[in-house]
Amino acid sequence: MTRILRNSLLAAAALFVGAACTDPTVAPKSTINSETVFSEPTAYKAYLAKLYAGLAVTGQQGAAGNADIGGIDEGFSQYFRLLWQMQELPTDEAAVSWGDQGIQELNTQIWGSSNSFLGAMYYRVFFQVAMVNQFMRETSDAKLNARGVSTALKDEIAGYRAEARFLRALSYWHGLDLFGAIPLVTENSAVETMPAQATKQEIFDFIVSELTAIQADLPAARTGEYGRVDRGAAAMLLAKVYMNAETYIGSEKYSEALTEVNKVIAGGYTLDPNFRRIFSADNHTSPEIIFAVAQDGQKIQTWGGMTFLIHASVGGNMNAGDFSIDGGWWGVRTKLVIANLYPALGPASPDARSRFFTTDGFNTTMTDLTNFTTGVGSPKYTNKTSTGANGSHPTHPDTDYPMFRLADAYLMYAEIALRKPTAGATTGQALTYVNALRQRAYGNTSGNIAAGALTLSFILDERARELFWEGHRRTDLIRFGLFTGATKVWPWKGGTQAGRTTDAYRALYPLPASELIANKNLTQNTGY
Repeated sequence: MTRILRNSLLAAAALFVGAACTDPTVAPKSTINSETVFSEPTAYKAYLAKLYAGLAVTGQQGAAGNADIGGIDEGFSQYFRLLWQMQELPTDEAAVSWGDQGIQELNTQIWGSSNSFLGAMYYRVFFQVAMVNQFMRETSDAKLNARGVSTALKDEIAGYRAEARFLRALSYWHGLDLFGAIPLVTENSAVETMPAQATKQEIFDFIVSELTAIQADLPAARTGEYGRVDRGAAAMLLAKVYMNAETYIGSEKYSEALTEVNKVIAGGYTLDPNFRRIFSADNHTSPEIIFAVAQDGQKIQTWGGMTFLIHASVGGNMNAGDFSIDGGWWGVRTKLVIANLYPALGPASPDARSRFFTTDGFNTTMTDLTNFTTGVGSPKYTNKTSTGANGSHPTHPDTDYPMFRLADAYLMYAEIALRKPTAGATTGQALTYVNALRQRAYGNTSGNIAAGALTLSFILDERARELFWEGHRRTDLIRFGLFTGATKVWPWKGGTQAGRTTDAYRALYPLPASELIANKNLTQNTGY
């Protein structure tokens, strides 16, 4: 992937004609040129579908068989499975019991630059970027005019281009957050050259400029097609980027974050009165989800994605049928330190957010990372609908991955009110938003907090309670200055059962060793 993919022509479904990228260092080849493919007006939307599919599936053949990324088991290479592991496993929220090479390093913050999971995530980022760049080249005014594309279709394509730029910005955000200074490659970059390494400031500025520029070309919040990007999603992503600006570029942007958070809150999203539905097979009906990666048991099959998140969390004395799956994988669970943030666990808990936790069949003291029965069972996601119906397929779930939702925006508002009162967020409104989440969780006002309890420490814990296992924890801990170092230690941090101090440089992952060998323009992150 050190080369910028050329002539990839990755459309979707039956229209796809290119070969898969099984070797990340070689541009995939196509037997059909772009003019042949884009002679069909439907090809533009089909290519856009492939860009979305890059977040959901692993290749071009069902659940597996023709992978996008080489050098790793195809199921392990799925985009948000990798992202979830990198955001959750090195924290206090999750652990994995499997012994696949490199995965235990994620549990303990003791990874190296040859870790295959880190490398696959890096290549996922640039696979997405490369596909978007090719789409942008093929939809330039010059290309569309040369093909005689109608004015009406050009107008549609303008919207497609805005969606594609969002997806590229999303991947660049993940790249910046995980790896720091990475190459910045666009449709205007030289093709088949070794890209230069951009600064974190340059990546940050590019993401901000892209997300700012596209909003007018996107549908208003909640007016577009489900699973596709709208202005609410663009504002939410921009808010996340601004929220973590101190981490990325050393200067805070909380006022800018608040502007985008307020757009999201005003966007027509509402808290789902049924918290469980957000993580169930009918979560596409939830009014709270801002952007989700679509999954479908019949049409979007992968051994990563929600197939992983649901199957891997089922073990102990759980009944797989209760989750509408054909068996548990005994892979992931959480640590007691997180479970203890709730007033109780299980069906009797007054906090509905902890009712999916179970200690049945588990030794809650995590004495052994490779033993799934230590820790706390945490099957947050299910292939059952919120009304108890089974998903359409017992292996591959219908449950979408809720990447962004309104509850996160409420908590971001509250955090800004505490971090920068002059930004315009008030503690009174912050308290209203936080208590709205707690009233949903408790079913009444018994879980409400008073103004004096609204502190940054409380917000971090409430983010854990509300957003558990949704892929935010590592970034949150880094923003609060607690991911590395000795201030906050949890079991197995640093590789010991009791936990220990880890070095500050591990707040960034290393660039893949294979990439540094291939591209001499890159400099490794400090410490690796």
